[in-house]
Amino acid sequence: MASGKIQNELFLGLKLGMDRKAFYQTCWDLNQQGLLVNGPSELSVEYRPTMPSRFPTKMMFYPRFEDERIYLMPIEFTYEGWAPWNEDLKAEKLREDVVKLFESWYGPGFIEVYNEDKSQIVFVKMDGNRRIRIFKKHLSVVRAEISDLPVEKKLKGNTNS
Repeated sequence: MASGKIQNELFLGLKLGMDRKAFYQTCWDLNQQGLLVNGPSELSVEYRPTMPSRFPTKMMFYPRFEDERIYLMPIEFTYEGWAPWNEDLKAEKLREDVVKLFESWYGPGFIEVYNEDKSQIVFVKMDGNRRIRIFKKHLSVVRAEISDLPVEKKLKGNTNS
């Protein structure tokens, strides 16, 4: 953040700071092109990215807004053929695949760290205001979170007052 660099790019033309109306319009346009569909829950969008491994993968996302603008994009990835006995499709392999996908989207520079309680590995990349975190959520799901760190810090500061 100290660099003052601003990186708002997310994916598929979506951006941090994008207003709610533009988000819906972009998703509508991508839906009309057959790239996005409604996800399995009420507030989710589904995309099927081409992964480095080539395993069919679902990517579900829906942003969080502050002042009607995107400040956080939570994303969940699952391999379509996942089963507990399928070692090729376990979450650790999916996490590696997601890191490679994100390196192709956002460039190299992901570092491997442990979460706060040291219970799991998290891959993190900082690009000015944009922080990207990738971690195993459970047996079949990898979660990524892309956040506008200044907005996130401001919100956390407001909840502690």
